[in-house]
Amino acid sequence: MPASAISPALSSAEFRDLAVDLIQIEAEPGRDSAGRLPPWLRKPATDFGAVHDLKVELRRRGLHTVCESARCPNMHECFSRGTATFMILGNTCTRTCGFCAVPQGMPGALDPREPEQVASMARAMDLRQVVITSVNRDDLADGGSAHFSATVRAVKRALPEVRVEVLVPDFLGDLDAVARVLESGCDVFNHNMETVARLYRRVRPQADYARSLEVLRFARSLAPEVLTKSGLMVGLGEAEAEVRGLLGDLRSAGADVATIGQYLQPKRRRLPVVEYVRPEVFDRYRDFGMSIGFRAVFSGPFVRSSYMAEAVHAEVAAGQ
Repeated sequence: MPASAISPALSSAEFRDLAVDLIQIEAEPGRDSAGRLPPWLRKPATDFGAVHDLKVELRRRGLHTVCESARCPNMHECFSRGTATFMILGNTCTRTCGFCAVPQGMPGALDPREPEQVASMARAMDLRQVVITSVNRDDLADGGSAHFSATVRAVKRALPEVRVEVLVPDFLGDLDAVARVLESGCDVFNHNMETVARLYRRVRPQADYARSLEVLRFARSLAPEVLTKSGLMVGLGEAEAEVRGLLGDLRSAGADVATIGQYLQPKRRRLPVVEYVRPEVFDRYRDFGMSIGFRAVFSGPFVRSSYMAEAVHAEVAAGQ
């Protein structure tokens, strides 16, 4: 998004806070005690100008991105391309997942303006693909699914030709909530498994492996025309055979696309990295996934579930 399309610059104090926050993002995730990362996990310097521009407009509209809240290592790259993953339902999650940097606690009330603000921002950015995710809102009767649906519909009204990908929580297994989101007109339905079954208690203590698979299975059966997608992290102590087992479970549930990336510790009080998985292992996971029928498998150290969403669509379309 060009600078002329956004509101006035951040104050010097706000920009200083932004710089400190980004330095922390660069300094903390996944590094060993000497501050080193393997060569395949080193990123170019952050594009502060691009990050600044997008953050100005996001704050003006009261919007959040998972890029910022989850301390994604790809944030500077995506922001410099004028892309971001909107995170709705607030910025506080009701769950205590061991891998996630998103603030945890009791959220406040929903912002009724949020759906239209997301749509307005997407239009200002002239996006062709919009990715919408959320925190978990186990405090709400419908898990926030009506708000999710309203946001998708608002974006579709503002940009009729846009593709919308939703990355949803499990809604505590409420399939009516899943249906509510699917009926909004989304083009891609994404629900992340995150890790192998054995590690769920440590990594996702309030989630359930079978329940997440059922969410994906239900989405495939209810809306077979919608692309179904799921992602996972590696480097948390899983074995290769367990990853292949998870990929097999995803295919059995009807998932079309899988994303596999390296877990990087986002904060000191989150789970430590057990292993930096080498690039050739990611290649093996991709080859295995394609061999069992996935339409696309994006597997690499910096892959995240919503990273390069347009490339995912292009690869799937090319294979049709």
